[in-house]
Amino acid sequence: MGEKKRKEEAKNNAFLFERKNYIFMLIGVALIAFGFILMAGGGSDDPNVFNPDIYSWRRIRLAPALILIGFGFEVYAILLNPNKEEE
Repeated sequence: MGEKKRKEEAKNNAFLFERKNYIFMLIGVALIAFGFILMAGGGSDDPNVFNPDIYSWRRIRLAPALILIGFGFEVYAILLNPNKEEE
């Protein structure tokens, strides 16, 4: 009786995600971090001088796109079922 209960508890203590899920999560976090790094900077030391670099293509288009793609990877990693049999 005690052994059966211990085996059932061991089954319940399994990880929620598998290795494949964590790999996709790390890819997503890396893309999000890289997007925020690309978005940083562009300010001016003198507040009276305008720096048009703040409106560059990298900060307006590329960085937010990378962040959204990273969030997409995160959603995919959460919804991915690694135990599903491949056909």
